[in-house]
Amino acid sequence: MFSYRHAFHAGNHADVLKHTTLIALMKYLTQKDTALTVIDTHAGAGLYRLDGDYTETSGEAREGIFKLILGQKAALAQEDASKAATKKVAPPAPLAPALQDYMDLLRKLNPQFAETGEAAHLKIYPGSPFIEQQFLSGRDKLKLFELHPTDFKSLSGNIEQLGVGRQVVVAREDGFEALKTFLPPPARRAMVLCDPSYEMKTDYLRVSGCMADAVKRFATGTYVVWYPIIPRPEAHDLPRKLKTLAVKAHRSWLHATLTVKSSKLTTGTDGEVIRPGLPASGMFIINPPHTLKADLQAALPQMVALLGQDRNAGFTLEHGG
Repeated sequence: MFSYRHAFHAGNHADVLKHTTLIALMKYLTQKDTALTVIDTHAGAGLYRLDGDYTETSGEAREGIFKLILGQKAALAQEDASKAATKKVAPPAPLAPALQDYMDLLRKLNPQFAETGEAAHLKIYPGSPFIEQQFLSGRDKLKLFELHPTDFKSLSGNIEQLGVGRQVVVAREDGFEALKTFLPPPARRAMVLCDPSYEMKTDYLRVSGCMADAVKRFATGTYVVWYPIIPRPEAHDLPRKLKTLAVKAHRSWLHATLTVKSSKLTTGTDGEVIRPGLPASGMFIINPPHTLKADLQAALPQMVALLGQDRNAGFTLEHGG
């Protein structure tokens, strides 16, 4: 049950999609004067080292945030070279606003990276709790739940260093169950992020059940689900179930996916089957802000261009309600 550690995956392409979307959501939702309650059902450790053993072992950040940085730098370098040769080349498109906000937050947490722009100086990667906390005002609240004993200890220590007092509550509880006690929130405004590890097949059913219960308890909350897109029936059923839930509840919804490579198995020279790793992931949002579609319409093509690994790379963006 506790074999999954997000430290191995921090900064991968799924995090780029998840955290770009999360920043766009938090930026919009915290503009209003009414207090916002943010609930993170599977918070993880909060902060991750991109130069640590976990990330170095998996190498996933190299195909995620580092590839994003290097791809943008390469585009700018190509522009400079072309200008010098012809003086007529059009500059590459700047990063979409949502992606720029994502990069700006990383710079805020990594002063040396902000100064140099060099990927090698990006050492600290924020998980969703730290991203959410960055946007809170004094009236807002953040509830963080994490069951993994090691990650809970790390999360508690990382949050304590922020010195934010009771504004952020960390609990070692099952986020699926704990969510029920906080809906509806006192000020009637809430955003819930639900992104379990899905290492157990039952997580898919628990997510859909949890969201159904949450919408019944508090229909106007913003509910955000991240999920992996892998060759497993449960993974393909989940967004369909969430869409059905939203439609039946007469709530608006938005579904974005990012694919960076083929999901097909390949065979090595020694006959060993090679698994491709995570090829794609999705974000499903119930009651999204009206601005989110445009944010992602601009950002997703750039993610594909900068993070795509083969001709299967692509994105989808659907909405309704």
